[in-house]
This record gives sequence, C-alpha cells and structure tokens, in this order.
Amino acid sequence: MDDQVKTNVQREDAENKLIDDAFKHLLDTYIASRHRKKIDIITKAFNFARQAHKGVKRLSGEPYIMHPIAVAQIACEEMGLGSTSICSALLHDVVEDTDYTVEDIENIFGSKIAQIVNGLTKISGGILGEQASAQAENFKKLLLTMSDDIRVILIKICDRLHNMRTLASQPANKQYKIAGETLYIYAPLANRLGLNKIKTELEDLSFRYEHPEEYEAIKRKLTSTQEQRDTLFADFTKPIREALDKMGIKYELKARVKSPYSIWNKMQNKHVSFEEIYDILAVRIIYTPKVREEEINECFKIYVAISQIYKSHPDRLRDWVNHPKANGYQALHVTLMSRQGKWIEMQIRSDHMDEVAEQGFAAHWKYKEGNEIVDDDSELNNWLSTIKEILDDPQPDAMDFLDTIKLNLFASEIFVFTPKGEIKTMPAGCTALDFAFQIHTFLGTHCIGAKVNHKLVPLSHRLQSGDQVEILTSKSQHVQPSWITFVSTAKAKGKIQAILRRDNRETQKNGEKAVADWMAAHELPMTTANLNKLCDFHNVQKHEQLYFAVGEKSITLDNKDLEELQEKKGTRGGGWRKFVPFLGHDKKEDKPKLFVVGEGFNKKKPVIITEENIASFIFPSCCHVIPGDDVLGYIDNKKRIEIHKRDCQVANRLKASFGNRILDAKWDMHKRMFFDATIEIHGIDRKGMLLDVSKVITSQLDINIHKITISSNHGIFDGTIELRVHDRDEVKVIIESLKKIEDLKEVQRIL
Repeated sequence: MDDQVKTNVQREDAENKLIDDAFKHLLDTYIASRHRKKIDIITKAFNFARQAHKGVKRLSGEPYIMHPIAVAQIACEEMGLGSTSICSALLHDVVEDTDYTVEDIENIFGSKIAQIVNGLTKISGGILGEQASAQAENFKKLLLTMSDDIRVILIKICDRLHNMRTLASQPANKQYKIAGETLYIYAPLANRLGLNKIKTELEDLSFRYEHPEEYEAIKRKLTSTQEQRDTLFADFTKPIREALDKMGIKYELKARVKSPYSIWNKMQNKHVSFEEIYDILAVRIIYTPKVREEEINECFKIYVAISQIYKSHPDRLRDWVNHPKANGYQALHVTLMSRQGKWIEMQIRSDHMDEVAEQGFAAHWKYKEGNEIVDDDSELNNWLSTIKEILDDPQPDAMDFLDTIKLNLFASEIFVFTPKGEIKTMPAGCTALDFAFQIHTFLGTHCIGAKVNHKLVPLSHRLQSGDQVEILTSKSQHVQPSWITFVSTAKAKGKIQAILRRDNRETQKNGEKAVADWMAAHELPMTTANLNKLCDFHNVQKHEQLYFAVGEKSITLDNKDLEELQEKKGTRGGGWRKFVPFLGHDKKEDKPKLFVVGEGFNKKKPVIITEENIASFIFPSCCHVIPGDDVLGYIDNKKRIEIHKRDCQVANRLKASFGNRILDAKWDMHKRMFFDATIEIHGIDRKGMLLDVSKVITSQLDINIHKITISSNHGIFDGTIELRVHDRDEVKVIIESLKKIEDLKEVQRIL
C-alpha cells in the first residue's frame, strides 16, 4: 500500500470515527431525555442521511453529515424535541441536496417525517445557495408551513443556529448577509417562540461577525469585571439564601450576565458607556414548588420574603407569572437596591417556568411525547393565525412584508380588557384602532372611535396595560389612508393596506378610462410617448400614478395638457432634443464616474475604499458613513455600489432581502480628506461651557468646527456640533476629550 492510499484510508477512518462519535453523543442525549425511546427509527434516519451525503464536504472541510447530526443534537438537547424532530433534522437536506424525493422519505419513514422534511425543503435556499437571498419569499414559505407543524420552524432555527456557529468558514460578504438576516428574522422569531437561550446566542454570533472589534471589547470588559460581579453576587445573595433556607424552599440561585449584544444594543440606544449599564448582573431564583398547584403562591411568598431584606423599585415589578408573555414566558421580575447602592434585577421562577423560558413554549406546545397532542396553547395559535391572515393577502413588496411580520415578532406586550372583562394580549404602543382590528376586521374597517375606561378617545389613542376598551363603529365609516401612519400591529397594517390597494385599483381603473376618453375626444393616440409627456408635465414617475391621480381628481386634464402634447408633437420636438445628451455631457464632464459592477466581478473579495476611488461609490444619507466605520457594500438595481454602516437600519433590511448583493468593504484612507460628523452634547448649563467645548475641539485637538447649535432650558443645555474630521478614530478622541469637561454629562456621535 503506497503512502497516498495509506493517508486516504487514515483520513477516512478518522472521518468515520468523528461521525460515529457525534451520532453516539446524539443517541446518548436522546436516551437520557424523557421521550419515548424510538432508537431504531433515529438510527435508520442517520444511516440513510449518511449514505445520501456520502463524500460531500462542507466549506469547513468536515463531512457534510456532521451538519444534520449537529442540527439534530440542538433539536434534542437544547429544545427538548423527540424522535420525529430528530429524524427530520437528520434528513432535512436530503431532498434538496441529493436525488431522493419526498415520496422516498414518506415510503421509508412515514407521512409525518416526510411532511416536516418537505416543509424544510420548501423554505431552504441554504446558507450557501444564491437563492437564499430571496429571504422574504423563504420567510413567507417558512411561516406558511409553521401552521401545519410548528416543528418545521423549530428545526429551521436549529439549522440556522448551527450555521451561525460554523460561520467562520464563510467569506466576509456571506457572513454579513447571514448575520444580518439572522438578526432581522431568526432572532426575533426564536424570541417569539420562547427560545430565549437560542435567541441570545443568535444575537451574539451575529454581533460577533458584524462588529468584531466592539464584540471583543465588550468580552474583554466582561472578563475584567467578572471578579467584581462574583463578589457582588455572593454578598447580595447571602441574606436571600438564609431567608429561603429558613422557609424550607428547594431552590437554586444563578447569576445571569447580560449578553454582549444586549450590552452593545443598550450602549447604542441609550448612548451610555459599558460602565454606565447598571443591569449587567441579574439574579435568578429557580425554585421547586412543594405542591405543583401552589406554584404561583410560592413565587409571591419568595417575593415577599426578599422585599423584607431589600427595597424594591416600585416601577420595575413585572408580573409575568399571572400574565404570561405570548411566547409562554412566566417569571416575576423585581429590581432591588443592593447594600452596595446598585440596582439588581431578580427573576423568580419555578423549575417548570425555567424550562419553558430556556427551551421555548413552542417545544412543549403539542409534541411532548412522540406524536401525541399533549397541550394546546391559544396564544401561539392566535399568533400563527394572525400570520396566516397576513400571508393570505401578501404585500406586493417583500421589504414591506418583512417589516409587517417584524411588527409582531418584536413587540413587547400589554394586557387590555374588553367591555365584558375578557383579557387580550396586545403589543406595547398599539392604538384603539389596532385593538378594533384585533377583535374583527369589520370592527376595524368601520371604527370611528373608542371608549377607554368609559372615556371617549380618538382612533389613534395609544392603549396602556389594564385599559378597558369599547370600540365604536359606524356603517358610513371607511378605511382612510391616514390610518396607516398610526396603527402598529401587523394585522391592522396588513388589512388597511389590502383595503387601500383594492380601492386604489378601482380609482386607477377609473383614471385610466378617463385618460383614454380624454385622448379619444381630442383625437390623440394613447401611446407610451404621449403618456410619458403627460407624466413629465405633471411630475409623476409612472403611468399608473398618472391614472390614479386622474381617478382621484388631484390631476385634471385640460387645455394646457393639450398644448403640451401638440407642441411637443410639432416643430419644437426634433432639433433641440438631439443636442441634450451632448450638452448634458459637457456639464457632467467634471463629475466622477460611478463604478458599475461588471460580468467577472468577484463578490467574495472586499471592496477597498481609497482616496482615489471614494467618489465612484454611492454613500446614501441613511447612515452618514465616515472612514473607520464598520461598513459593507450593496449592489443596487443599476449595478452601482452603495456603502452602508453594517448596523444601519436600511442595510439590515437589504441583508435580509437581497443577501446575494452584499459585499465586504474595507477602508484604506490616509487622513487626506475631510468628512462631516455630528456630535450631540447634553449637560448642566454654566458660564464658560461653550468656551470650554470650543477650546477642547479647536485649540487642543486642532479640529475645524463647521457649525455649533446650543439651547438651554432651566439650567440644562442640549447642543449639536458639526465637525470636519478625517475618520472615526478622530471622532472617538474628540468624544473622550469632551467627556472630561466639568458638567458635560453626555456626548455621542449621531447620524
């Protein structure tokens, strides 16, 4: 046997051992669970998938079968799912990546596993496939299959989690696309299904790939402050342990540290530093009730006992025990003042509540034991039916659709009562009109107002937790375009848009007929050229917009239109038009030419932005990029490249819907050009404050102030400073220097 053959045999043996060990670990985890032990069918699914994927490798170089095993491991260990889900996870890529069909799966493994695998195949596009960029379409399919079997979405989330854990093997542009759609779609979806642990990991992994420097900086700070937190936890929990021991409660005390992504998010949203975040540490009490029926009473007994040790914050008590979140989450949250003068959040929950919080309510929804239906959750079903309604009347624009769904995914909840005292869970920030649509589309469509706590309020009135709401209607009321500006739930937005689109189509149709009649009356042909001239004359972009405007009578066709068409038709038309391109060319000669992506363009290579080529890229106003910012490129519809910040709201939507157009982008600038940056300052007003600020910027740092605006009110001042800087590092130095000024309390860069 020559050396090459020997090496190949050794490699194959090593790979087989790797695969066998991973599958053994999966079986051991399953055997240790509370599910019925269907080892034969799991082994059969594994052998089938192993054979189907034989010889195929992942980008990381490991055998492809390791991916389905890892997905099945997550489903079993981290979600607590049973044999049907494990088999489906093992087989989830077989139909898409091999010659086997759904019928083959059904013949060998039965209809239930085939149905789930079929659902997963429908929504794939895979982490590697170009078609994965049509993410909104995939997401629609994914949500449609959800209502057939919730396990489809659960396995899809397991699949996404493993892909995120192995994202390092992907090129940077794919990393941004996948991390972006994970943050935009999968993390909120996992949160909505109660998969708290998985949601946190998805967010952290996305953050790590999109902002590696910030991620590492926060990790370092968490490590360096670990000892302080350990001491604080020990001191804080000592009297609590004594009290719980005295009560004879069986409990476990855990320290919960805020995730890097949550910390970074808070730093961005609240404009605070790491050191200013007070709730990095939280304490969790997980108790086992003596009597299961007394679970809630015991929770409040623990709360009362702790309140006698520490003072609680009156505005920060959250009772998710009596009013669980829509994703099944139950716990009592209370914020206590420690003896070190720090506020610490405490979460009190039973062992059962903890299991639901960690593994997700959806995992316990219907399928605890094999295929038996054990439980039924109306909240989850309500949510799924709301999504079904949105899907029945999908938005014409994929981006709108994703945003509509996200309204439901992200919303935190309030509790509202009907006139009969029924409790309804609604998203925070919802209006009386949202509530009307939530109850019935007819109520929403004809809603003229509401009585909230017996007081008359308009449709746009924002509801608070505990409000009792009665909807008032009139048959003469119709959906108004302005409604879309103040509703906040996905259901209301979807219904209003659908009705407006229907009305608009009718108006457009009438408008088109009116234009055709007018043209015929004046013996003008209804040609594209004539319609284009009318559009130009009335400053509208498309023929449809012209028809709509004529239909709703905001444009009236008269003699001026006739003159416009006849004049253009006559002498003025031919000669001067020919020279426009030439004149235009003269005018634009000094303008730099924008880079256009050609046939052989390599999307895997980063776009390097330099002083020489910066003018050939588009810098949209949505995020005011300056050198040093974490950026990415996006190929627009005209094949030009836009540069966005990686955390820009517009970029987040682009990553989720047009992932295959995302590029990695890097700076190679040498402080030869200036860029606009705006800094916001807040503080206590005093004499000489403005002088101190300008001294630091102009004298100490030698930076040019372009514009400064300051306003003072009752001793507090707010201001913005527009500067000309070379890059982000310069802005950081300015901010750090300004923070040292006495009485200047907050400094941050804004868009």
